[in-house]
Amino acid sequence: MQSENPMPIPMLRPRRLRTSVTMRSLVRETILRPADFIAPLFVRHGNGIRQPIKSMPGQFQLSIDQAVIEARDLAARGIPAVILFGIPEHKDACGSENYSPDGIIPSAIRAIKAACPDLLVITDMCFCEYTDHGHCGIINVPGDKHHIPALPHGYLLNDPTLELLAKASVVHADAGADIIAPSGMIDGMIAAIRTALDAGGHSHISVMSYAAKYASGFYGPFRDAAESTPTFGDRHQYQMDPGNKREAMKEVAIDVAEGADILMVKPAMPYLDIIHQIRAAYDHPVAAYQVSGEFAMIHAAAANGWVDLERCALESLTCIKRAGADMILTYFAKDATDWISK
Repeated sequence: MQSENPMPIPMLRPRRLRTSVTMRSLVRETILRPADFIAPLFVRHGNGIRQPIKSMPGQFQLSIDQAVIEARDLAARGIPAVILFGIPEHKDACGSENYSPDGIIPSAIRAIKAACPDLLVITDMCFCEYTDHGHCGIINVPGDKHHIPALPHGYLLNDPTLELLAKASVVHADAGADIIAPSGMIDGMIAAIRTALDAGGHSHISVMSYAAKYASGFYGPFRDAAESTPTFGDRHQYQMDPGNKREAMKEVAIDVAEGADILMVKPAMPYLDIIHQIRAAYDHPVAAYQVSGEFAMIHAAAANGWVDLERCALESLTCIKRAGADMILTYFAKDATDWISK
């Protein structure tokens, strides 16, 4: 017996636009391309060094000659930029190799720009890799010329650190860096760096601020890669609390007012809401850093056969771009470019 109330035939059928690979490609809203990616490189002293990073499959600590080879490979794939992290030969309390003209990063900049003049070279402007204590600047120590008795031992001193950031930024710019990317969440870092760059004849050099950098548990593998684990304490006193959204917008507003050219959120996937909110509020280019822990987790799950590496990596990158990122710093840069080209 026919039902007296037959189910209505749907007139609106979104599935019509999902019928084939070609159709889905035609209507896809968010499209990844090699030009979206910035590839991180870890550079150390020596020659012929390509030392695997155990917790980050396919990533290496590279001597400068090997970093040049890697840079050429990335540029040939259409990836527009690299960001450099240095592993110094010598560490001290003030991270002096970061502002030495002959330090690892200025030397790497010159070599990469000579080999790949059109490849953008970004330098991570922080001191955690260069200090013997592993913190991102000058710390409060009795007897030091910067010591402030009212502050606790080991507290990161903001304003003396600004002086070092300004000094190192000019050195990196002199070596040929295209973009300076301060990552320490030091109050006033953009203004200090912008002022120093302009005074040093580098008003054309851009500043990419790690504007909303959270004190995240997803940084673990990076500390192995950059050999920058703090010898005491942690970085919660200067990086942001993961529970805070309004504070991120305040930090971004300060960096915009101080002259930041590009705004970054780090990490990426756990903070897609922050990326989206910044994208909605500002016209500045927005960067997102898919950090080492995000990368390592996808690799680990794939190695156990739980997920498909290519599919999940590209999906994660797509969602970061969909949230509003204009550029993505990712260790998947080379692989993702190859997968996209297929």
